[in-house]
Amino acid sequence: MSEHKEEPQDGRPYKWEMVIDLDRCTGCEACVVACHAENNIRISGEQEAADGRAINWIRIERYWEGEYPNVKARFMPVLCQHCGNAPCEPVCPVYASYHTPDGLNAQVYNRCIGVRYCGNNCPYTVRQFNWFDPHWDAPLAEQLNPDVTVRQNGIMEKCTFCVQRIRQGKEQAEKEGRRVRDGEVVPACVQSCPTSALLFGDRNDPTSRVSQSAASDRGFHLLEELGTHPAITYLKRLP
Repeated sequence: MSEHKEEPQDGRPYKWEMVIDLDRCTGCEACVVACHAENNIRISGEQEAADGRAINWIRIERYWEGEYPNVKARFMPVLCQHCGNAPCEPVCPVYASYHTPDGLNAQVYNRCIGVRYCGNNCPYTVRQFNWFDPHWDAPLAEQLNPDVTVRQNGIMEKCTFCVQRIRQGKEQAEKEGRRVRDGEVVPACVQSCPTSALLFGDRNDPTSRVSQSAASDRGFHLLEELGTHPAITYLKRLP
């Protein structure tokens, strides 16, 4: 008996999105460290960071609530929003930045010429310019991920939703004649979060946790008045 092959929904096979629950985020930055390790992000020294040359594909923004002395620190992870109407894509003169059929803002590294138009046009400041040749202090070079390219200097880079994991999940599902199951593809930041503040999945699957969480009354998008249609939904903190 052959296995039933699931059909694409909404005319597209997948629509990868993320939900971040701000009520669960503690600002521990485990997601930042995991992203560096998974995606071969180069190490930035103290001087490079002071000069504004550090690279992070995901950062933890800190803000404050309340008035002194009852002030509390709150945290918000910010990464590429993978916009449906991405301002970074149409300004690239060599088409290094493009939109994939399953909703990712992709970057072709060996096509990028480093003019930084995409970074200047991104309202979320999540695109990073690689100023220097990559380097890792020993023994960190021994943990590089063989599934991810090591980027040279002079190009733009950013969060990819761990596209290498997405491709592995899709290839395995295709071999088995089915769709990717909910929770089968897990980016490094989602996997490492100790409080499960981050969820990832196929928004075209109405039964996925991402689809159900994104429909919450607490949901909002960063700078949604700009009309960029981000693929990341934030959930407001509970009162």
